[in-house]
Amino acid sequence: MIMFSGPKGPRLSLDEGSVFDIGSCVVDGIDLAPGRAIPDDGDPRIDHSLEGFLFTCGPDHIRHREPIAGTDAFYPLHGSFSANPAHSIDLTVEGDDLVARAVVDVDLSAGGRAQLRRQWRLKGESGEVQLADTVVNVGDTAFPTFLMYHMNLGAKHFDADTRLEGAMLESGGLAWAFGEGDGDIFCVPAGHGGWAELRLGPMAAIGGKQLKVRFRTDTLPHLQVWRNQKAPAHVLGIEPVSHRWVGRAELEAGGEFDILQPGESRDYGLAFSFV
Repeated sequence: MIMFSGPKGPRLSLDEGSVFDIGSCVVDGIDLAPGRAIPDDGDPRIDHSLEGFLFTCGPDHIRHREPIAGTDAFYPLHGSFSANPAHSIDLTVEGDDLVARAVVDVDLSAGGRAQLRRQWRLKGESGEVQLADTVVNVGDTAFPTFLMYHMNLGAKHFDADTRLEGAMLESGGLAWAFGEGDGDIFCVPAGHGGWAELRLGPMAAIGGKQLKVRFRTDTLPHLQVWRNQKAPAHVLGIEPVSHRWVGRAELEAGGEFDILQPGESRDYGLAFSFV
């Protein structure tokens, strides 16, 4: 892990062994990542990713496993990114900002090859963490590209006043423990251009601060949120995502595949801060 922190904002660890995702996220001495309080989906690489604060799902598939057409194989749980190491890592200071860049190469499950060009920026003045990603088709065949960011928080840090708030939510907000029973999930449109914003908080464990998440809606037009309190899990996920919560066949039939030709790229981005 590479430590990434400045005079303001959270103290992060960046996982150079898996997509340069975020492991720990420490605010006021509290690590908000869920750690091992997560469900076991039977895939060690996803278990490793899920216990951190942010992991990246895609680029050839998102969500649960589905068969690859014309074969006996399956797209893996949450796509092919997880567990691919970062290279060309570069840490620099730009003005008051701390910047970390890396490249991740990935062989896709149905053939083809993609590259993630990733930049983290920690703003020195505000403490906001900004992520700019470019997914490039560096192979010889086209593929439909998907992306989902999983921002996972240990729900043990929440209290009765902790809520989700955002313009994309019904009535503008809801309790963090939405739905019934030990878990629930929803996926809603978040916009079709510009940036969407979601807030989670206040959290007494970090002095009443809120987590503010912003994300691009030109390429991430949906927001998925899930929670799981079925022991030993105790986790909430905030997930900006490129596609609706339906299967690949329905997305393809609806003309919703985003085809990336060889040499083409797509840009994605989010930012988060504790306010």
